[in-house]
Amino acid sequence: MSQLLSTATGRLRVVSAVEGLSYALLMFVAMPVKYVLGHPELVRAVGMAHGVLFIAFTAALVLAWRDRAWDTAKPASLMAWSLVPLGAIQIERVLRQPADA
Repeated sequence: MSQLLSTATGRLRVVSAVEGLSYALLMFVAMPVKYVLGHPELVRAVGMAHGVLFIAFTAALVLAWRDRAWDTAKPASLMAWSLVPLGAIQIERVLRQPADA
């Protein structure tokens, strides 16, 4: 794990995975609990965590963009995938590709 956190891209991968998990929890657990069972408390807690993690994802993306000197298309694509539930899976696929691919 420490080896993964030693690079800007590795940190982006970790933050993306955690942010993606929070988004999935928000969409597929907290929101149904709110609307099916009538308990909005979980949305407030998970939503706040997701918001903080989304900001962390954005910061990590900018840092990786600067570190890797990507053109604009790659970070734009990664940001777009972050807006899709379970899009973190595609982000991981993109970031696992070799740098020259």
